[in-house]
Amino acid sequence: MTSVDTWPPWIAIIVTGGPIFLAVAGVTFSFYLSRRHLESMKEALRNSRFIYICGTSLGKRGVIWSLWEISKIAGMVTLPKASLRIGELDPVDLKNFPPHLKRLLAINMMMLIGSVFWSVVAAMLVEFR
Repeated sequence: MTSVDTWPPWIAIIVTGGPIFLAVAGVTFSFYLSRRHLESMKEALRNSRFIYICGTSLGKRGVIWSLWEISKIAGMVTLPKASLRIGELDPVDLKNFPPHLKRLLAINMMMLIGSVFWSVVAAMLVEFR
C-alpha cells in the first residue's frame, strides 16, 4: 500500500478534507429543512407523540435546537422501527408522510452517514500510512 505522503497534494486534500465539506453541506441542508419544511413535517406527523409534546416549540428555540429537531425527525422517518416501538411515531403518520419530504430527509441522513464513513476511512488512511 502506498503512503498518503506520496499522493499528489490535491488528492490528499480531497480525501482528508472531503468529510468536512460534506458535514458543512449537511448542516446547511438541515438548516434549510428546518426553515423551509419544518411546518409541513409537523403537520404530517401531527398524531405522533414527539410532535405532540414538542410541537409548540419546534423551530422556535434557536439554530442548534432546530438542527437537532430535523435530525430527530429524519431519524424517526428514515429508520422508524425504534420510534414505532417506543411510541414516538404514529404508524398512520409514517404511512401518510409525504414522499418528497421523506426523500429530503433521506438525503439529509445519507449526507450525515456519508461524512462519518468518509472521515473514518480518511482517518484510517492517515493513521496507517
